[in-house]
Amino acid sequence: MPPSLAVIVPAYNETEVLERFHARLAAVLDGMQAVASVIYIDDGSADDTWAIIDRLSQADPRVVGLRLSRNFGKEAAMTAGLDAADADAVVLIDADLQDPPELIPDLVARLHEGNDVVYATRADRAGETRLKRFTSAAFYRVMERLSDNPMPRDTGDFRVLSRRAVAALRELRERQRFMKGLFAWIGYRQVSFRYHRDARLAGDTKWNYWRLTNLAIEGITSFSVAPLRLATWLGMSAAGVAFLYGLWVILKVLVWGDPVRGYPTLLVVILFMGGAQLMGLGIIGEYVGRTYAETKRRPLYYVEDRRGTRHPSPGHDPHGPGQA
Repeated sequence: MPPSLAVIVPAYNETEVLERFHARLAAVLDGMQAVASVIYIDDGSADDTWAIIDRLSQADPRVVGLRLSRNFGKEAAMTAGLDAADADAVVLIDADLQDPPELIPDLVARLHEGNDVVYATRADRAGETRLKRFTSAAFYRVMERLSDNPMPRDTGDFRVLSRRAVAALRELRERQRFMKGLFAWIGYRQVSFRYHRDARLAGDTKWNYWRLTNLAIEGITSFSVAPLRLATWLGMSAAGVAFLYGLWVILKVLVWGDPVRGYPTLLVVILFMGGAQLMGLGIIGEYVGRTYAETKRRPLYYVEDRRGTRHPSPGHDPHGPGQA
């Protein structure tokens, strides 16, 4: 019996590109010796994305559609797809055609060489500004230095995973999710596959700098306590400098009789210490907020509607039908 393959495609307002994406993906799957399925996750789209997924499921028996009850975010949408997938190999790919579906056979071939995760590393990033490329490279290098489990550089969500890698990811039910970090955290045998990333075919990116900044904060605070250590060292450094400066002031008064003229210096010191304290409180607040979110144990997502004939098995949904 040929191996099974599931392709997970999170989609949010992808009306302009979704049908073209499926046409290319279907052509790839037609040429593969595998029992294939395609799982589209509509992450609360406000356009006709779900209607297109509905049509695709009627025209192609391989298509399964899951419609989340609202926009839970891409990380939750990918989790919903992983919960629904039941295959020997599972591919994660975006619908914007920046990641070519034609590379899926090559990724699967590398997986069958004994690997558990084959992640696609971008050799170049077409259609992106210099600022976007610079900030992305800086983020991956910061994570490489700060995290105990460094993520591979210049690597997004496009990858293929073995059955046991997917099973491991299903056990990680944390609410503050940073999937790139979770992919690296599970370990197993992981290899890189370098490729040329195309420009977005149609539509606009959903990732503005504000959302990317929040995602970066999510990644850093989820997989490193370095910001807390930074706040500690900043406080100790400020205290040490203040102590040495205090000794210098006393020495000048006792030895040279220099009067204390300190208003500008005092103002600078107060502002610096106040800023350092607020920054430290902010860093602590980020971690406390994430701890608070985890203690509530809310479901990661709710499924409002389904299409297609292949549905998740009961074991993939630990909280009952329609939620996880």
